[in-house]
Amino acid sequence: MSRKESLNKLRVTLVRRRDALRRALDGDLSLLQELHGQKTGDPLDAAADTIQDELNSQLVENESRELGAMEDAIARFEAGTYGNCESCGKPIPITRLRAVPYATDCIDCRRREEDGQDGGNVVAWNRVFDVSEVDPV
Repeated sequence: MSRKESLNKLRVTLVRRRDALRRALDGDLSLLQELHGQKTGDPLDAAADTIQDELNSQLVENESRELGAMEDAIARFEAGTYGNCESCGKPIPITRLRAVPYATDCIDCRRREEDGQDGGNVVAWNRVFDVSEVDPV
């Protein structure tokens, strides 16, 4: 299969996934609104509802981010730039695009960015606090 055919298949996958995410988000948002209107009298139920609301809102946030990435990828496809690395301009391997259809960079550029070799600011995602000190004694 040629690269062009593979990219066209990926576009179909992107559109299907985007549509599925839109439907899921519509349902999730309406469920959040419905549940927000309900009141429970028991404090334990209220606490459980609060936790569930937080989990649902995080799920909606993640789905929204993925939806945005899908829509950006579809726009890049229509602009003729889909499948090319935004950093180096080289074609992104089809295997990477199959794994992450909304990828904007090749593996080498992604690794350089994550290692901080691209000259940008490196974010230590494994650190929770901005300072290294623990609570003072």
